[in-house]
Amino acid sequence: MRTTGRAGARWPRHYIRGMDVPRLRAWLAAPGEPEPLVVETSGSSGTPKRVVLSRRAVLASVAASADRLGGTGPWALRLPLGYVAGLQVVCRSLVAGHEPLTDPARWPDGDGWFTSLVPTQLHRILEDADPADRSALARAHTVLLGGGPVDPALRARATAAGVRVVATYGAAETAGGCVYDGVPLDGVEVDVDDTGRIRLGGPTLFDRYDGDPDLTARTLVDGWFVTADAGRVADDGRLQVLGRIDDVVVSGGVNVPGPAVAARLRAHPGVAEAEVLGVPDEEWGNRLVAFVAPAGVGGADLDATALRAWVTAVHPRAWAPRQVVVLDAIPLLANGKPDRVRLRELAR
Repeated sequence: MRTTGRAGARWPRHYIRGMDVPRLRAWLAAPGEPEPLVVETSGSSGTPKRVVLSRRAVLASVAASADRLGGTGPWALRLPLGYVAGLQVVCRSLVAGHEPLTDPARWPDGDGWFTSLVPTQLHRILEDADPADRSALARAHTVLLGGGPVDPALRARATAAGVRVVATYGAAETAGGCVYDGVPLDGVEVDVDDTGRIRLGGPTLFDRYDGDPDLTARTLVDGWFVTADAGRVADDGRLQVLGRIDDVVVSGGVNVPGPAVAARLRAHPGVAEAEVLGVPDEEWGNRLVAFVAPAGVGGADLDATALRAWVTAVHPRAWAPRQVVVLDAIPLLANGKPDRVRLRELAR
């Protein structure tokens, strides 16, 4: 059975955007191997992809996650169910025998519960939210933090607040986070090829992209999911994710790692949030653009000259952003990731 989605597209019956907790519970309990889910990616850099995920992959991820975290319990849903991180919050809770808490105005009572957030959410809770929210997170067993790089300063603030954070790396194509604090979950394989590109393997991999066999062939190669991310394996054996391959901005013939510049900007006392992108430019090929949201202390003094000096105090001069766009807040997609398409529009 198939149904028709937007613009005449053909979706499998279990297109995740149409799911809710009762239907997901039935899908998990169905006999045999049920029809797979189709999870749409965020499309933060362009066109979303439709990822076909089997129940086998989802349950492999659930089991490996519980084993790594050392426990199970109820989960609080603070991410959209239509994306893989929200899907896995619900699945982990249901498999553990607990009803997920889906009320965005409440946290679970007591201790020993779990949740999954993106870095921006955690930053805003620690910075601006009601103290009751910070106190609630301190009662959680674990807060999984994925969907983007986790700055050391943010992690340090969470630790100081008594919040146990585990940084995750993965994608819809791997049924969510499959590398926790740089260490792959049991059964997950990680490889960094000769070009520095990260490849992932194991039982959590997706089946294919719905309706796009060419993309599937380019991305699923010899049992590996070929990511768009650059990485390295550190001396202690942990995976370090350096950013997307296309986050390296070639400006004036110099390769500039956008995530490293953004991390430096976030360390500025007057900056609450920062993202860095490359935007086409006639003179430079691409110009490095910094998008910053000011913090309460020192934010009024933010200007391009001061921020360029802040970056070049620790990085090469060529890494300084050529344009600075000051915003009230970084625009986000529904899943909490920065809206890179919207940011590029703002830069132009």
